[in-house]
Amino acid sequence: MTLGAQLFTLREYTQTEKDLDYSLMRVAKMGYKTVQISAIGPIAPERVRELCDKHGLQIVLTHTDPNRIMNDTEAVIKEHDVMGCDYIGIGMMPKKYCSPEWLWHFAEDYKEAAKRIAAAGKLLMYHNHNVEFQKFNGALVMDTLLESFAPDELGFTLDTYWVHMGGADVCAWMEKLSGRIPCIHLKDMAVRGWEPVMAPVGEGNLDFDKIIKTAEKCGTKHLLVEQDTCVGSPFDCLETSFRNLQGKF
Repeated sequence: MTLGAQLFTLREYTQTEKDLDYSLMRVAKMGYKTVQISAIGPIAPERVRELCDKHGLQIVLTHTDPNRIMNDTEAVIKEHDVMGCDYIGIGMMPKKYCSPEWLWHFAEDYKEAAKRIAAAGKLLMYHNHNVEFQKFNGALVMDTLLESFAPDELGFTLDTYWVHMGGADVCAWMEKLSGRIPCIHLKDMAVRGWEPVMAPVGEGNLDFDKIIKTAEKCGTKHLLVEQDTCVGSPFDCLETSFRNLQGKF
């Protein structure tokens, strides 16, 4: 498995080519080998690839506009070819599908794009939050998604924090999705007062020794550290996570 950084963590520092170049340099110096491209500025895929290559970082996953995935599929595929990236990610279910009446439309709307992406040798990936662990008409949203797509049509970027926030067992879900979680977001949960908060990996309460062992068993290829909100510098948070993960796999 590789260890990478989800650039959403550094989104305030990746909006220009200059800032992206600097941020990638910092990420590489920490020791990360891969990155997920997410929430960066309007920078051409060719230039993104050049900058990542410059710093020895492989692009393994993106979060891409769901509307473009559905309506401009071929262009999205070509952009990922340029970046050398096989996993095309949806970062969040568009809000209109988050209801019992409209959830079934999600598979109907994205099935064709998923098939075209698969035919190109890539995989559409779905990133969960906690909302997928609610029940619509007696079934978990996650179960509906799992059953609505074939394994070669939809993979899952399982997010450890959001699974736990949804009241579910992280490792149990990893095992349930075995073979369909090539990428996982590593994100820890701590407590401040009465509230759960995101924390650098190893600074909270999730059992990452068990999570990583389960990921290995379930065929995960890429572990990506992400922290949506940070106390202090997001660069420091990424560095702390990297340090705490050393020797675990």
